[in-house]
Amino acid sequence: MVMKRIVLMLSVLLLVACERVEVGDVLVNDSVFKNVTLHVGSSSTSVMGTRADVPLSDVCGRLNVAVFDAAGQKVKTAAQVVSDAGYGTVGLSLNDGKYTVVVIGHNCTGSATITNTEKVTFPNNKVTDTFYYCGTLEVTGEKQDVTISLQRAVAMIRLRLTDDAAALANVAQLKFYYLGGSSTFSPLAGFGCVNSKQTEYRVLNADGVYELYTLPHSDIDAITKMMVTALDAGDNVVGEFTMENVPVSVNKVTNCTGSFGSGAGKVDVTITVDPDWDGDFEFL
Repeated sequence: MVMKRIVLMLSVLLLVACERVEVGDVLVNDSVFKNVTLHVGSSSTSVMGTRADVPLSDVCGRLNVAVFDAAGQKVKTAAQVVSDAGYGTVGLSLNDGKYTVVVIGHNCTGSATITNTEKVTFPNNKVTDTFYYCGTLEVTGEKQDVTISLQRAVAMIRLRLTDDAAALANVAQLKFYYLGGSSTFSPLAGFGCVNSKQTEYRVLNADGVYELYTLPHSDIDAITKMMVTALDAGDNVVGEFTMENVPVSVNKVTNCTGSFGSGAGKVDVTITVDPDWDGDFEFL
């Protein structure tokens, strides 16, 4: 009798330790019962703004998912990294009802935080190439396979330095400080939702090209000010120039050229389109 009670108690503890979902009157282990499967960036879909049918792993190293019920409460979350088996396939256990699903694909060093459908933040407020989905889902008791195609959320600023190697001999890294964009994202709106002060550091590289990202607030937005500072090994300033009112647009690349020898206000800004990105954007 004692042995039976011990076995019964262990069985109860194991059930309590597992996340469970109510299906009718039966409690089912959430790790086993998956009635909704999301397929994100699978072979049958493409990621908008990139070459057709590119694998999700080519553009996003991390995936974060959040599911909200009709009252706006977060009921499920999932996180994956590209090295995970089955990356891009997410199984969920959901009761019958209507939900909003938010999926964020990005390349940050940690997970994105999906607070609600109007606020997503990233580790250390760093913005990388970022993709998203925000849509509704109705669960009716039947098992579902849902295919999701992500779209790009960011604009890229690509700066090419025209200084020669001799002029940059004492430069160890570059500091980019820019205003006008956002580092917080609203999946519901599809745009950035705060006015951010973004700072990025880049080591000096051989080709002189540096790529930065921001989340525009609208279809056509602008970085009101970008200060580019050259720092030596001791973090002392050895050069600086400023660009103002640099136009940016979602899924488009703004190509800039600049030189520490030119001085502030003498930076030429031209915009072309990277073939991997979408549309035409001219700045005259």
